[in-house]
Amino acid sequence: MEMVLRAIAIYLILLVVFKVAGRRALLQMTSFDLILLLIISEATQQALLGDDFSVTGAMLTIITLVVVDMLFGYMKKFISGAESVLDGSPVILVENGIPLADKMEKVDVSCDDILVAARQNQGITELSKIKYAILERNGHISIIPVEN
Repeated sequence: MEMVLRAIAIYLILLVVFKVAGRRALLQMTSFDLILLLIISEATQQALLGDDFSVTGAMLTIITLVVVDMLFGYMKKFISGAESVLDGSPVILVENGIPLADKMEKVDVSCDDILVAARQNQGITELSKIKYAILERNGHISIIPVEN
């Protein structure tokens, strides 16, 4: 039972940590972010298993994590507002070519980040040619160009 409680606790802690870190952190990983993720995974493994390195203990931990993840999936599907709380909601960063600085600062996205997404997805090189730039729940920036 202790392993199940450990798994649930670690899952919830990681959920909060990555929620606080923001969607941008998951989208644009640097080498530092990769190293940090590897260290987190090692610390998580040690916290999940404790002194129990048995196959049974590992299987129980894995099953617990998958079940908790499935429960969150069901919550998002059947409980109104759960998806917004767990995954956040899309954020408009640029509207009619004008960057919304307060929202950009809140989600830690720069104009350069938006322009990179605009160039890669739409071939747009100027903010004035962007009708909307939206930071999606998954961390990607969607670009809607100004109609000609």
